[in-house]
Amino acid sequence: MIPTQPTSVDDVARGLRSVGYLPGEATALVSFLAAKLNKPVLVEGPAGVGKTELAKALGSYLDRRLVRLQCYEGLDEAKALYEWNYRKQLLRIQTEADTAGWQEVQDDIFGEEFLLPRPLMTAIASEDPVVLLIDEIDKTDQEFEAMLLELLSDFQISIPELGRIEARTQPVVLLTSNNTRELTEALKRRCLYLWLDYPALEHELEIVRLHVPELDQTIARKLVEIIHDVRELDLKKPPSIAESIDWARALMLLGASDIDQAVFTQTMSVIVKHRSDLDTVAARVGVKLDAAAA
Repeated sequence: MIPTQPTSVDDVARGLRSVGYLPGEATALVSFLAAKLNKPVLVEGPAGVGKTELAKALGSYLDRRLVRLQCYEGLDEAKALYEWNYRKQLLRIQTEADTAGWQEVQDDIFGEEFLLPRPLMTAIASEDPVVLLIDEIDKTDQEFEAMLLELLSDFQISIPELGRIEARTQPVVLLTSNNTRELTEALKRRCLYLWLDYPALEHELEIVRLHVPELDQTIARKLVEIIHDVRELDLKKPPSIAESIDWARALMLLGASDIDQAVFTQTMSVIVKHRSDLDTVAARVGVKLDAAAA
């Protein structure tokens, strides 16, 4: 399969739209530059604004397999890069113990056939170009960031027993961050930068219509207006774009003809996921809907 090669920013914008992702101007521009300049992209913004979905959409549009590393606290090299297949090495040692010296055995067991590739090495070793997603990099520590620098700058990794392994093909690399901590300058220097925020009302309305075209346009607009009202409140977790789409689908399934106070109360848990937030939203938005109906 020959990957798609974008020729312009407009080409990228159309391509992302064709796979169900509606990019802003900055998103299309940075995505184009990432593909043409072979530079990683650091995508920051609140949770739920489409950072991970951008990587998935780029994979679909560019006809590339998505390789995803989900970051978490305590993630180490063995889970991100590679580890040795100790069982296979032990079997080889037992097989050759009587016929070869230790130096010969040692040279034999530290070959590529004994490596268990993890996401980063998988992306580097792939014969077909991939999209590499390093998701929620801000959940790791600075030591992990330092380990990434060689990969992000030279698209290669160094294995002490084998030496340097360079990328067979050039991956498109996206790192996402929910901005829960400041990332190192060394990492930022190696990346293009994209900030994604919650979309403007008309943009989000277009997204909802794309994913739930059967929903009445009046209800869709009211839904997005309510979502934006809810995000203005002091909540533990504002509703994401994905939850806007989920709410639209829920209203479709319930056959709702309007979003009044009763419908809102019934379906509020689709967009609000904390007990204290439920009370806040019910008291502010629910009462507002009830007053509007009166």
